[in-house]
This record gives sequence, C-alpha cells and structure tokens, in this order.
Amino acid sequence: MVNDPEDHAVRGLQRGEDGVLRCWWCGDDPEYVRYHDQEWGVPVHDDVRLFEKLCLEGFQAGLSWITILRKRPAFRAAFADFDPAVVAGFAAADVERLLQDAGIVRHRGKIEATIANARAYHDLVAAEGSLDAFVWRFAPQTPPPAPQTIDDVPAVTPGSTALSRDLKRRGWRFVGPTTAYAFMQSMGLVDDHLEGCAARSG
Repeated sequence: MVNDPEDHAVRGLQRGEDGVLRCWWCGDDPEYVRYHDQEWGVPVHDDVRLFEKLCLEGFQAGLSWITILRKRPAFRAAFADFDPAVVAGFAAADVERLLQDAGIVRHRGKIEATIANARAYHDLVAAEGSLDAFVWRFAPQTPPPAPQTIDDVPAVTPGSTALSRDLKRRGWRFVGPTTAYAFMQSMGLVDDHLEGCAARSG
C-alpha cells in the first residue's frame, strides 16, 4: 500500500482521525463513516433489506445518499420497515399520509413507486423464488479488479443495465441503470472500495 498522503488524496482515499484509510466519499461524518465501514459493499441476502435498498436508492435520485441515510429510520417507520407484504397494501390514504411526513422525502412519484415496487416484488418472488436469487444473478461471475482511483469506479455497467431492464420489465419503477449500480455496490454484488481502503474485502 502506498503511504504518501498526497497520493492517497489523488487516488480518492482519506485517512480518518482514527488513522484508518477509507474511500473519500464518506468524509468525516460519523454516521457516513459507520455506513462505509459496516454496510456499503457487504453482501446482503435478506429479501427485505434488498427491497428496502432498491426503494431508498430510488428516493435518492437527485439527492445525496447521506440525506437518505439520515432519514432512513423515518423511512422505515413510515414504510412498515419495508415489509413488502404491508407496503403492497398501502392505498391512496397512505400516500397522502406519507406526503405529510416531514421525516421522509415527500415526493409523490417516489412514494407511489415504492408501493408499486412492493406489489411487483410479490410477482417477482413468485416467478424467481426470492429477490435475493434474482438480483444476485446480475453479480459479475468474476470479480473485477480493485479500483485504483475514483476514476476507475463506474456509474453504470452492463450488469446494472441488465438488472434495470429486467426490473422495469417486471413493473418496478425508479430503477434506472445508475440506481441499479448504486444498489449493486451497496449490497455487495460488487466491491468498489478502492485499493487500500480498510473496508475492501479482498
């Protein structure tokens, strides 16, 4: 590992006050650092958490992830901890309730998309067995090499484009290729921690 601080900055790494090298994007916000260290890029196979993340990535569109992360407890309370069976039963009155909830992102299209996605989830599970089995089909068969700099981290890949296309075909909303790739990064389908980052699995 290169230990030149200037080289770290150029590559996209930063050393925290605890002396740990991390990807640049988490900054020094304690909540963001914890998310980077303990969640981002860790493989997830729980259907509810996968569903939650797809929905939250949709809510993030046009916003920063730290904004969504700070609101995540309120989102979970508002959307029944993202239990697809419960959310699929939300009606027009629930949409209006959610539009009055200052703790979440009050965007009608994204709220309605989350409800539609919960309904599409059940059709997908009926066809594929689980959301886990479905999404992990789109993980690279051979893990790509560790990104050396921030320029090596893509925003879209053929895998995310294929995942987005398949989800949309099944009735999911707010799941474009960029959103799909952010989901893949965060849920561990790919490991995009930079080479030298303490959280990198390899």
